[in-house]
Amino acid sequence: MKTFAAIDVGSFELSMKIFEISSQTGMREIDHIRHHIDLGTDTYAVGKISYARVDELCRYLNEFMKIMKSYKVSQYRAYGTSAIRETENTTIILDQVEQRTGIHIEVLSNSEQRFLDYKSIAFKGEVFNRFIEKGTAIVDIGGGSIQLSLFDKDTLMVTQNLRLGVLRLRDYLNHLDVGRPQYETLIGELVNSQLGVFKKLYLKDKQITNIIIVDDYMSGLMQKKFVSEGVSGQVDVAAFAAYMAQFEEKTPQELTKLFDMPEENVLLLYISYLLLARIIAVMGAELLWAPGVTLCDGIAYEYAQKHKIVLPEHDFEKDILACTQNIGKRYMCSKKRGETLEKIAMTIFDSMKRIHGLGTRERLLLQIAALLHDCGKYISMVNLGECSYSIILATEIVGLSHQEREIVANVVKYNHMEFEYYDDIGLRTSFDRESYLMMAKLTAILRVANGLDRSHKQKFKNVKMRLVENELVITVETNEDITLEKGMFRNRADFFEEVFSVKPVIKQKRSL
Repeated sequence: MKTFAAIDVGSFELSMKIFEISSQTGMREIDHIRHHIDLGTDTYAVGKISYARVDELCRYLNEFMKIMKSYKVSQYRAYGTSAIRETENTTIILDQVEQRTGIHIEVLSNSEQRFLDYKSIAFKGEVFNRFIEKGTAIVDIGGGSIQLSLFDKDTLMVTQNLRLGVLRLRDYLNHLDVGRPQYETLIGELVNSQLGVFKKLYLKDKQITNIIIVDDYMSGLMQKKFVSEGVSGQVDVAAFAAYMAQFEEKTPQELTKLFDMPEENVLLLYISYLLLARIIAVMGAELLWAPGVTLCDGIAYEYAQKHKIVLPEHDFEKDILACTQNIGKRYMCSKKRGETLEKIAMTIFDSMKRIHGLGTRERLLLQIAALLHDCGKYISMVNLGECSYSIILATEIVGLSHQEREIVANVVKYNHMEFEYYDDIGLRTSFDRESYLMMAKLTAILRVANGLDRSHKQKFKNVKMRLVENELVITVETNEDITLEKGMFRNRADFFEEVFSVKPVIKQKRSL
């Protein structure tokens, strides 16, 4: 049994959940502490979090530390989201917090944050699996932005971030100095253009029947007020709209009492609903479900997964690869060629385990690089490496951190270009020595895989590999002429040998 604390330093709220985690009983929440702190307004309005806010943050984090000690918490994770991520003085703030409280805060990229939210929903197990059998969207509403994720046949296919968060919209409306009666019209004008682009690019002919809601305001209300088929927080769109129509009939004071929340939260609830209503109109959804999860649940679930205390029921890696394949489709990557490269690269990776020292996460990054190896041709056939790098770095890949995406972008880039060494590349990236070496190893593997299919004709029926002393013997089964492959392979083999001190050698086996 472990006692674990998950801390979310959010845009509008500081929250901590204490969990008991064990392989026998799974995860059990034993306490939830929350404090309103409006970090987002500082960040979104002026670009910096003020000293007063930092002082308040440290004061309450010290209280959190006392609570953790009282529960004898053995491990904790503290994550900052968009308010910390987007402020100009992030490094200074994180150092101040750690010096004054002893709590180390890691900053999540948007894709990491949303993936943790998604994991917390998937932890609902059977209810989640049943809900996504039909066309489903997850609408994850944060303070600075929203994330729209689409499922097709139980698999996460598309996820996109839009800067339409509740606090951001509230600040726009405050700046316009308008009353509540105008909110619906103005929010419609603010969000319709972005939702229209999303619909054109990603929805097309997809039928979205269900919406899963993750937010700080509607979810709690829906959990308390609605139950359908024994599932709390589930309600059809028409019934929820009828309930929320009370905003048009009651005063802010009456709504505060009705919804049992502070008046400032009632305003944010209303903005959240108006935003959701526009999304429902675009998607044509019929059923809503608010599972009542928070980022803290996702943090705890990820911790339990990594330590093999809780085994996942859902294949999250499959979702990451499905999203990658959809990115490849968008930029007209060759599907057949990508799958061939992926297969060869994975075979090389698995054959070289005792040499390269890389793990399952690095294997996934190599798969992603193989699938996106030629995405840059969408822009230029000549500057393929540079264009591929730019596309990957600018395209959010769900579940990957910014640095992981940067590693993938560089692996694809140097698959097509002359490799640069650490003294040069270190000036333009955030890579430390370990990240650079990982990138170099993955690049060497992808280069050899690419060399084995240089003609793009998938000539080999079977490719087998065997590590013999300081040689990687690659046996290819084919009756075709592989002169081009052998000729183009030498240069790629030289770099592979430089990185691993192992020489790849091609041996042709004729098919009967």
